[in-house]
Amino acid sequence: MAPTLGPGDFAAELERLRALASDLAADLGAVAAASRTLGRERAALRLIGVAGIDREGRPLAGEVVDRYVGGHPERLATGVALPFAMALLEYDVAPQQLALDVAGGTVDLAMEAELLGEPARRDAATDLFGQLVSAALARIDANRTARGELLGVLGDRRPPWVGTTLLEPSAHGATGEATELVRAGADLVRVEVPVGRELALRLGELGRDVTAWRPGRDDEPDPAPTGSQRGLGRLRDALDRAAAERGAYVRLATVPAALAGPEGAIVAAFERADITELDPMAEIVGSGVDPERALADFAFATRMARRAGTVIQLGAGPLVVAPDLDAGVNSDAATRAGRALALQLLAVSLAARYGLTGSSVIVGALPAWLTDEPNAAARAAAEVAVRRALLPDHPLAFVEPAGHDGRDLWPAIVGAVLPGVGAALVVRRGADGPSFGPIASATRAAADVAGELEAALGRRTLNGLARDHAAEAIGSAERTLAHLARDGWTGLTGAVSERGGWGRLGGDAVTPDADLTDPLERALG
Repeated sequence: MAPTLGPGDFAAELERLRALASDLAADLGAVAAASRTLGRERAALRLIGVAGIDREGRPLAGEVVDRYVGGHPERLATGVALPFAMALLEYDVAPQQLALDVAGGTVDLAMEAELLGEPARRDAATDLFGQLVSAALARIDANRTARGELLGVLGDRRPPWVGTTLLEPSAHGATGEATELVRAGADLVRVEVPVGRELALRLGELGRDVTAWRPGRDDEPDPAPTGSQRGLGRLRDALDRAAAERGAYVRLATVPAALAGPEGAIVAAFERADITELDPMAEIVGSGVDPERALADFAFATRMARRAGTVIQLGAGPLVVAPDLDAGVNSDAATRAGRALALQLLAVSLAARYGLTGSSVIVGALPAWLTDEPNAAARAAAEVAVRRALLPDHPLAFVEPAGHDGRDLWPAIVGAVLPGVGAALVVRRGADGPSFGPIASATRAAADVAGELEAALGRRTLNGLARDHAAEAIGSAERTLAHLARDGWTGLTGAVSERGGWGRLGGDAVTPDADLTDPLERALG
């Protein structure tokens, strides 16, 4: 029933938290926005029309970037786009065909890069790339307009929107699954994008296997992963048809894998995804990605999301245990909750620096591990109350964690702490259409009850253990941000043995941007 802090509770502490996060975001964000990564370069090619796979079945944009940059890290600083545009002028072919030629070894972009030393040719390549970027952004702008028009025609259900994650790995089966879920009451379907080639290779070097995608059936026509650009295009069409059938808009949410946020943002923009989960803190702490790389990818992806009108969703903050491992003592729940809150607030502050504020950023309400703690309901009330006070302009997302909960504790807790106003999403664990119907109905009933009780009883302030949890978590968050500002990331991620190992994935693929005239950067601002 809308748990909240009491009047004036922790006001000074929350203001210090905001100031610490804002200062950190200013320092980290400026560096991140002025950096290039392999993910950003792949995204630039995806933006201007390079899609799909090459003749050997490798992701085409990635193969082009790897052939040009691989073994020559200095080339990353100026990027692949201008050499690629130079080759387009030289060979007079479409971007897709040129990419296939580069991937096949018949065109060497290094030779085209040498031509950029001639001012007239460089100007011509820059102009062509600018034209391609403008055409792509016009398509993205049209998608943004189409979303608004479709919402106007179909109407929208009142939030929170109830959704779930698709289980079908192949687009052919996922379109049918999504249609059934919408008929069963889903307002949103969530798609996890398969692990990209870069992450798979880097994890393979560390001895961690990544399962390759395979079609669900041998006879599947034109197979494609559900989370691929082709798969999302088919899914978007199926969702629009199902939405027209039921008479209310249906949202599509995408979840890019680590090291693939920039490409994920481009695909989300092209295929009119409504929400994309971009969480640099989860990448840094949970996936072992180099902080500079994760933040640079986030800077690009967030600015693209702003242009496309795509809402970004941030988690409730990662589970940070490195300080406990260093100390040899397990921290309590409130301390871990505070670390998560601190990193979530930093991500929100970074997004604001890149122009995404308010309802354009949905924030997780409850850490995934919270229901495993003693007195989980009281702690959940504190988590919701603190976020409502600290981030009042941002809608909340309640995302059911993976794993078995034999007590059905998570839905019971969410039903008790769900605000009547201010919750955007309730995402339940994956289920097929028929079994999702009762889940969606029960979740929506809980939201209706929460709204009715809030109107009847007003907000309920924290007391006892819940208030203690809030106080300790806020203190922990302040210490976490102060430590990060003073000592950097090592204290939160743990020490790493060498650059490129766990905790530094992708660290060799981020560098300061040496081309300040890039048309894409000017367009994104």
